[in-house]
Amino acid sequence: MAERVRVRGLVIHRPVIYGNTATVLTPKERESLSFPDHTHRWTVAVRSAASATDSDIVGGADDLSYFIKRVTFKLHDTYTNPTRHVDKPPFEVSETGWGEFEIQIRITFIAESGEKPITLYHHLKLHPWTTTGDPEIPSLENAIKLGPVHSWQYDEIVFSDPFQSFLTILTDHPPTSLPKAKRKPVPFHVANPASLEASKGGVPEFTTEMEKEEAGRLEAARKAVVAEQERWRGILIEKEKELERLQAQLPS
Repeated sequence: MAERVRVRGLVIHRPVIYGNTATVLTPKERESLSFPDHTHRWTVAVRSAASATDSDIVGGADDLSYFIKRVTFKLHDTYTNPTRHVDKPPFEVSETGWGEFEIQIRITFIAESGEKPITLYHHLKLHPWTTTGDPEIPSLENAIKLGPVHSWQYDEIVFSDPFQSFLTILTDHPPTSLPKAKRKPVPFHVANPASLEASKGGVPEFTTEMEKEEAGRLEAARKAVVAEQERWRGILIEKEKELERLQAQLPS
């Protein structure tokens, strides 16, 4: 077997989104369900960040199966078979329900990647957004008028020092570029309350501007973590010095 060689010093990434879209069930739809207390139909998914032209879904312009082998969604334990394995695109699960909960999303890459699976977490969103991010539960009639609720997170899956064979696969499948200008509503983000109004009026779409904003938020978060680590490091050093002083004062 030929030895696999890593390309040292090279970093390549693939933009993805993960999240959910939810719609309110009409009274007639609820009557046909095995669980009449369910109020919403929702879909949770992992997709490419770019949206197809004239698409009625968020993201999904590219088929991600060239580097993703499986996506596993861990739903609430009250669902039948709560661990759902999806081995081909679209990497998504659709269900009905009445409550919001955290969904664990585990992404397994193709064997050629030599990469370990990664785990993401998404809080299932059923009710309309507010500027604070707190739930606002409208009446059934108003919820139907408001239309679908979208909750999506942009992320970049980063591969450092990839194997040459995997790098070839990635470069053979360049991702569809995000639009530079806003063509549709933009996804709401609690870190940017002003985006609430801009998110209304249809199916949202990620743009290069949002990509830059998200990169900025990630960098700010990284710097905050580093600063906090340095603060605690300083505290630890002072405590160690204090301990040394106290030990020196003890009779020998």
